[in-house]
Amino acid sequence: MTKRILEVCAFNVQSCIIAERAGAVRVELCDNPIEGGTTPSYGAIKQARESVGIDIYPIIRPRSGNYYYSDEEYAIIKKDIVLCRELGCNGISVGAQTVNAKIDTEWLKRIADWAGPMGVTCNRAFDGTPDPFKALEDIIACGCERVLTSGQASAAPEAGELLGKLVEQAAGRIIIMPGAGVKSVNLQKLIEQSNATQYHSSARIVAPNPLTYINTQISDYGNVYIADENEVAAMVTILNNN
Repeated sequence: MTKRILEVCAFNVQSCIIAERAGAVRVELCDNPIEGGTTPSYGAIKQARESVGIDIYPIIRPRSGNYYYSDEEYAIIKKDIVLCRELGCNGISVGAQTVNAKIDTEWLKRIADWAGPMGVTCNRAFDGTPDPFKALEDIIACGCERVLTSGQASAAPEAGELLGKLVEQAAGRIIIMPGAGVKSVNLQKLIEQSNATQYHSSARIVAPNPLTYINTQISDYGNVYIADENEVAAMVTILNNN
């Protein structure tokens, strides 16, 4: 039986370290959690690679919003992919859509070619497509190894039935990795419904602010999100027991 594993969506190096310590096998390294994740900086990728031994898949997403990119944005994507390879990343997480929200197979094939020999996860651009079954075949044809998906719902645990159908359709040709809203309290049911072997979760909590003085009139600082080590460990335990 294939071992079930956890990927942690990490928004900083500290979360990468926590993920490894708690038993996750891979991190999707991102910036900007509030906007769904954008490309992390060179320094963040390099420091993460030097800090952990597990697989690192930075998200390559030059901006938030949709995944319909301009030629200039694809040029940025190509440069960031080259950088990830030079820094020793194991793969990337990326998406590409046409103006009608379908998978842009022409660009996704180019991206997979640019990334080689790194692995390519098609991210939740998949969840915005009008036909997930057609999109899955398109992504397989482009040479991706994995699809990160919430089953086109706001959270993966709400779409266990569809995720199960996608796993059946994939038939081992590509990995279906449920993600978004995955927690230890709903993971067991999601495993039973989807029969997926890989799962994705940020397990995020707001890190405490260590400052001894805080001006409460300033509202644009935002929060620092960090992986909850106990939550990651709990999910790893559930996956190991299945």
